[in-house]
Amino acid sequence: MQTSFTLAQLADPDMAEADKILRTCVHCGFCTATCPTYVLLGDELDSPRGRIYLIKEMLESGRPATAQVAKHLDRCLTCLSCMTTCPSGVHYMHLVDHARRRVEDSYRRPLAERLLRGILAAVLPYPGRFRLSLAGATLARPFRRLLPGPLGAMLALAPSRVAPPSAVDRPQVVPAEGPRRGRMALMTGCAQRVLAPQINEATVRLLTRHGIEVVVARGAGCCGALVHHLGQEEPALAAARANVAAWSAALEGGGLDAVVINASGCGTTVKDYGFMLRNDTAWSDKAARVSALAKDVSEVMTELGLKPPVRETGLRLAYHSACSMQHGQKLTREPKALLAAAGFQVLEVPEGHLCCGSAGTYNILQPQLADALRDRKVANIESLAPQAIAAGNIGCMTQIAAATDLPMVHSVELLDWATGGPLPKALEGVAAAAAPAEAAE
Repeated sequence: MQTSFTLAQLADPDMAEADKILRTCVHCGFCTATCPTYVLLGDELDSPRGRIYLIKEMLESGRPATAQVAKHLDRCLTCLSCMTTCPSGVHYMHLVDHARRRVEDSYRRPLAERLLRGILAAVLPYPGRFRLSLAGATLARPFRRLLPGPLGAMLALAPSRVAPPSAVDRPQVVPAEGPRRGRMALMTGCAQRVLAPQINEATVRLLTRHGIEVVVARGAGCCGALVHHLGQEEPALAAARANVAAWSAALEGGGLDAVVINASGCGTTVKDYGFMLRNDTAWSDKAARVSALAKDVSEVMTELGLKPPVRETGLRLAYHSACSMQHGQKLTREPKALLAAAGFQVLEVPEGHLCCGSAGTYNILQPQLADALRDRKVANIESLAPQAIAAGNIGCMTQIAAATDLPMVHSVELLDWATGGPLPKALEGVAAAAAPAEAAE
């Protein structure tokens, strides 16, 4: 693709990076076949190729973003399926992140949109605020059908009850069981620790059972992805710096073999810290080091080697590969291989490359498109007649669980159960399969 940026524009490192990405695109259109919004809408401007043209025109002109640009970029899930498909290696993620910052800085959204996006940015990354907001949402949930799109979508996603805070999420060092094989920091995150604290608990049990000393570092929190994808650069970079500082202190204090992440959406962002902070001389080296240490829990367990299961699991699992897992981190084999090694029958979901519609806050900001993608995903899953659904990302779990009665379980909970941990609460209803194994203990 030919570009016509001025030398003054290219003096900006972000603009120079955008120019390099744009020049990689060859207009082939392979990306349209796997883009969820193009599959649904059939509009070229709702495909990666169409959005790239909009971004190119906006950046080259130097003019403020228009309502049209904002609409079509807002409809992008950032699922990154296009990056898996692209034969030319276009780094769409970095390009659309840059474009969203431009939209945020130069386009004035309608008041209702500004308020909603502001609330999401002020609440979701902070566990205390999020927990309080969910308490209120529980009371308002019966009235969700009376509220307009995004507000009703928010209430529909709210759980019927909120678990108390987990002791696992407090700063601490959890010793390994038996001989120590390594020392790793666990990212406890933000929304996940409120919605499903059992995921971090299962992760700590699994890691320590396999000889890992687990560090929950003081000062680490939200990865910054939620505000990053809203185009809010400064809060995203502040979150990144806070995590880099916390894990760097742990690294210098006793060494770290990895930063373990059990939410693949967060993992994609943390692995990109080196790029996000590349122009910050005070943080670039530390950020690159943290990104190099960042690993999904499935990567860690693959390297450690899963212990033989202590019970016969045998459940038929539909494995949902989150977009951030398969497209963002290119982890397609590890989670399924681990579940199979733990004794589960792992089923391939048709159209597995298509997003479920969660995408951070997308299912709130774009509820109609998100619901259409969710219903398509659930129909494909239920066609397999599984006993449960496994996934490695809390956003996907929340999204899919809202439209099916099948139990939804994080992969790490299943690995923990198979190797000696408790039966995941979501599987208590699958008593016919679980009870015999439990009774044999």
